[in-house]
Amino acid sequence: MVNAIPQKAKIDQGWLHKRCLKILLLSWEYPPNVVGGLSRHVYGLATRLARQGHEIHVLTAGDREWPNYEWKEAVHVHRVRPVNEHDDQFLAWIGGLNVAMALKGELLASEIPFDIIHAHDWLVGSAAMALKEVLSIPLLTTIHATEHGRNQGIHTEMQNFIHEREVQLISASDHLIVCSEYMKESLMTLFQVEEKKLTVIPNGIHLSMIKTSAAKVFPELTRREYIFSIGRIVREKGFETIIKAAEIAKAMNHDYFFVIAGEGPMLEIYRKQIMERNLAQYVAFIGYVTEEEKFSLIQNCEMMVIPSLYEPFGIVALEALAQEKPVIVSNIGGMKGIITHLQTGMIMNPDDPFSLLEQIEFLRKHRQLAKNIALKGHEVVRSLYDWGQIASDTSRVMKLMTIGDTGELNRCNIN
Repeated sequence: MVNAIPQKAKIDQGWLHKRCLKILLLSWEYPPNVVGGLSRHVYGLATRLARQGHEIHVLTAGDREWPNYEWKEAVHVHRVRPVNEHDDQFLAWIGGLNVAMALKGELLASEIPFDIIHAHDWLVGSAAMALKEVLSIPLLTTIHATEHGRNQGIHTEMQNFIHEREVQLISASDHLIVCSEYMKESLMTLFQVEEKKLTVIPNGIHLSMIKTSAAKVFPELTRREYIFSIGRIVREKGFETIIKAAEIAKAMNHDYFFVIAGEGPMLEIYRKQIMERNLAQYVAFIGYVTEEEKFSLIQNCEMMVIPSLYEPFGIVALEALAQEKPVIVSNIGGMKGIITHLQTGMIMNPDDPFSLLEQIEFLRKHRQLAKNIALKGHEVVRSLYDWGQIASDTSRVMKLMTIGDTGELNRCNIN
């Protein structure tokens, strides 16, 4: 590691490339704690940054089942439990987690001279802001989604509470990373963030997918073709569109079978709707699946559908394209930056079951074209969304922040 920092006006690019950082990375979830896509994102970024020579300390929520500390894949993982870990009120629980994270972060910093803090979303915002003040080092924040976007506005007291925490974290951060141009525009509009404070770096995936036959994991799915979808079972993911499409398909006597994986607060409500509408032969909500099961379901599906009403990026689309599967996505958010209609995938109108069925029927009638579209999508994924490149782009932002070269930082957007 090079100790002397060159003058800003004469930064040696070779020195910048070789410089290694000590990074304190805050995320409320990290494997094996996987609630949503955030956990996988942080894991992919942390392990690749470590592989590139940086010293990575992940500070995250703990559980009695997991060790308080482990060194895994060259990443130091520190797990803490909220000071009020038995509180069943989520916002209070998060508050207690932030207190514990701030205390642990300060303790770690007494032994490790961290260069930068990297926070992920408002859930760790209080701890991140406190540590920035105590340690007097830069704070970089990745905003993965916004409460306003998830709910198409702020409608409740709880939503307003979260929105205000987002405002505080965004304001306190020295720089922000977002995953898409859509998210960049959202932050500039919703939070009046100056463009120079934002860098766009996409999410990524691990291209070495698990290859397990779905016949072994879900033998009942070998009897017919199925259309796959996955996500947290909440309204914003648009699964009601699939239910409506299945009802139309049933009336038209089309042989469609939708398999939807994931868990969340709407799961039992949707399952009840399936039973009430006699759609069990058309739609199955199968609940939680492991990573291995997810990849095997993608590998063996006919096509992938992501009917979201709000989606800052759409990492599941990348996972499907990586396995050369045709993908149908809603014409919203970050997914528009991944999929080009009839080239790398198909685009449907959000909340429109007829539009969804139209895309499905097109792919079924033009199977060779569908295969070609999937192959082209696969090529795009391999070239643009590898974690190695994403980690390099992120570390460059961090290095420029630590030497205070905001002029150069303003020119390093990754599009």
